[in-house]
Amino acid sequence: METEKQSKPKLLIVTGPQGSGNHLFAKIFGLHPAVKGWRMMRQEWQGHHEEPFNKYWEDPQTLENYVLEPEFENYVTSISCPYFKNKQPHVPKYKQFIKEAEKVFNVTVAVIGRDRTILQYQQQRVRNAHTTPQLIQLLDDLPNVHYISHELLFLYKSKYLKALSKQLQFPIAHNHKTILDDYFANDSNKKYIQNIDKGAFDNEVSKAVSES
Repeated sequence: METEKQSKPKLLIVTGPQGSGNHLFAKIFGLHPAVKGWRMMRQEWQGHHEEPFNKYWEDPQTLENYVLEPEFENYVTSISCPYFKNKQPHVPKYKQFIKEAEKVFNVTVAVIGRDRTILQYQQQRVRNAHTTPQLIQLLDDLPNVHYISHELLFLYKSKYLKALSKQLQFPIAHNHKTILDDYFANDSNKKYIQNIDKGAFDNEVSKAVSES
């Protein structure tokens, strides 16, 4: 029996603290041919002003004029918190955007997580401010939230994306050659991490191993 089509297309909102991987996940989600999303350059960083839903984040009420494309049943939009426009930081209008989007789409929200220390270092280096708390304060405003992980993405790669597709009920090109060859080539956390000579419990661990 043929599955009945959903009455409204699905919109996946991907968000997270600045530096958590919003651009990376937007690239990955937009690669599936069944998804209308941000067709980003492979080796270039792009500002949020080029994101397809950018103008709707600025004025969510204009979503009522959004023209659906009949060949797509899945859409994705990505925004960081905060994002920059006109050289100034802005907090996304989550409540207003979601309220208007739900008139057109079935909305799901994915919030990206990344190591909190790395986030702080990255934000202070690039934006001169630690901004992760701004998003954390707004999490209660986001419905149907799924938490996704920058670290799990680089650890389990295509296996994680396959599981994530099932979790989000959203198509992801988990075996796409661009993802495997380009996006997973370098771990962006590596530059923040240095090895140590000895850990606080190394002796205890060695003793336990020898006694086991």
